[in-house]
Amino acid sequence: MATNRGVVYLGPGKVEVQSIDFPKMKNPKGQDIEHGVILKIVSTNICGSDQHMVRGRTTAPKGLVLGHEITGEIIEKGKDVEFLNVGDLVSVPFNVACGRCRNCKEQHTGVCLNVNPSRAGGAYGYVDMGGWVGGQAEYVMVPYADFNLLKFPNKEQALSKIRDLTMLSDILPTGFHGAVTAGVGVGSVVYIAGAGPVGLAAAASAQILGAAVVMVGDMNQERLDHVKRVGFEPIDLKKSDNLGDLIANVVGVPEVDASVDAVGFEARGHGKQHTTEEPATVLNSLMTVTRAAGAIGIPGLYVTEDPGAHDEAAQHGNLRMRFGLGWAKSHRLSTGQTPVLRYNRQLMQAILHDRIPVAKIVNATVISLDKAPQGYQDFDKGAAKKFILDPHGMLSKAA
Repeated sequence: MATNRGVVYLGPGKVEVQSIDFPKMKNPKGQDIEHGVILKIVSTNICGSDQHMVRGRTTAPKGLVLGHEITGEIIEKGKDVEFLNVGDLVSVPFNVACGRCRNCKEQHTGVCLNVNPSRAGGAYGYVDMGGWVGGQAEYVMVPYADFNLLKFPNKEQALSKIRDLTMLSDILPTGFHGAVTAGVGVGSVVYIAGAGPVGLAAAASAQILGAAVVMVGDMNQERLDHVKRVGFEPIDLKKSDNLGDLIANVVGVPEVDASVDAVGFEARGHGKQHTTEEPATVLNSLMTVTRAAGAIGIPGLYVTEDPGAHDEAAQHGNLRMRFGLGWAKSHRLSTGQTPVLRYNRQLMQAILHDRIPVAKIVNATVISLDKAPQGYQDFDKGAAKKFILDPHGMLSKAA
């Protein structure tokens, strides 16, 4: 009998690699499906969104198999899968999308209407996202395969660049979406809030879109040092509670053309308040420094329920936000789950043709599946790394 192992959430601060069920061609309701494939997972990444759950900052249930950043090899396919074959190496968008509803047809795959009975939008291994089993494992089932999966055109070439291509499942399209929706273009002056993997992916995306200056703000010195090392301007938010002053020190004026929130709801204050959690501080500061008629991309995660928040309003997703300032400046704000399929093919080509060295930029660090709990601990401490799990040792062989 085939076996499988995966990373399981056991409660706040605790994950463990356990034996889990081998995937079957069934949806979360237990109904048989024929449009899915079973993947042998080549790489699967730890994401900051996973970290929110592991910290106990969501309503995630114990026993949840984590993981929504998946790259794998097809080992079995349903009879309704027409355009993919066993042996294909594929990238899996973190969005579970049917390809048939109005939103999917309009490329809004982050809010598919058919894969989650409780709200629009589905994802693997994530709270309130439809019950789809996560992919921090050895094997996983992916539904609606013909629609969802991106096949790499040359398997050998893809394996040689797998540390970069593994970012296509989430953080690179997410960072790119943040930059695109912020209106980044040739000559833009850009500020990115957050020097974690998504923030760095947004910075790389701004660069490839033609930005003149890309600044990245954080309070973690290790991450700020890495920002400088990979060619962006670090902004140390511990130095002042006035972001405009910090930006003026770099570009001469206290404003930018475009900004990206890659932090989300666990944000902390700037300057002397850097140890205090202030969920709206990033959004408020971005509205302050973004020029009139500019735009703010918000790929950072905000939740409807945050049981770990310090005040009652934030526990229910309510923020003390200076929306009037954004309104007065005619800002455009773009939020929500990134529709990965809108971007991943173009970004794949950029990787394959050496236009965006995203693995270097996010400091991709490969570890075994068994070391996932340690990876979560190190990531939670602010390590300037993007951890990639290697369940079958295929990345090590490729390297």
